Amino acid sequence: MADARVEPSGTRRGTREPLWRFYNLRWLVPLLVATAVTVAYPLLAGWGGSPARFVVAASGSPRLLPIYGVDTTEKKVAISFDAAWGAERTPLILDTLDRYGVKTTFFLVGFWIDDHADVLKDIVARGHEIGNHTATHPHLNSLDTPAIREELAPVHEQIKAATGQTVILFRPPFGEYSNKVIEVAQELGYYTIQWSVDSLDWKDLSADAIYERVIGAIHPGAIVLFHNNATNTPEALPRILEALKAQGYTVVPISQLIYRDNYLIDHRGFQKRRPGVP
Repeated sequence: MADARVEPSGTRRGTREPLWRFYNLRWLVPLLVATAVTVAYPLLAGWGGSPARFVVAASGSPRLLPIYGVDTTEKKVAISFDAAWGAERTPLILDTLDRYGVKTTFFLVGFWIDDHADVLKDIVARGHEIGNHTATHPHLNSLDTPAIREELAPVHEQIKAATGQTVILFRPPFGEYSNKVIEVAQELGYYTIQWSVDSLDWKDLSADAIYERVIGAIHPGAIVLFHNNATNTPEALPRILEALKAQGYTVVPISQLIYRDNYLIDHRGFQKRRPGVP
């Protein structure tokens, strides 16, 4: 049996083959890739003012994340309403928001705008912010890039024509996203927005259950998800706003909560200020 000791020259005695051939060095490749991406991440994630930011996935490849919330100690939160079907409960919600002096963000689907143009005008007249929620509320991950663009761009122009607002916020239907979805949104000038507190009001939870879910999970920098026509949201909303006020929270539209530039996104999807930026 050949002697397996290593010669000073870097070969194994009895083989005259280079030493590295006798070791499985394939593990170095993912390690080096992950190390390189990790080192580069603060530069990639903080570069420029683009809405989307990279995080490092388990595979070592860059992955884009939307904004779920803001990492802050300031007691400020944003409330949002997705509007895709129906509007009969929206006036009650708007009246409640007026009564508490609260401004929020409504993410609207294109076909909903077609059916409820008067409600859209009322939302805007009362000082609320509008976001893009696609034209037809599809599963965006099943679409190619041109189809995703066609879901966003027409609604952008539709909202601008109806309200004069240039929309900068986009929420993907069903909370589905991918690098492709976020990249298209970014090209169109959008910040892709998710949520950190889900009321689950679309499940027709009771007003008490909605209240407990929201207040039990609220945190500084939260983005809260409601729906404009959920059955028990109008009943739950006053209690929620009272509790937020009692806890010292201020409610603002999403664009006034998030950082527009000089930020990173952590693994939770929470924005953080770049190191060294006040």
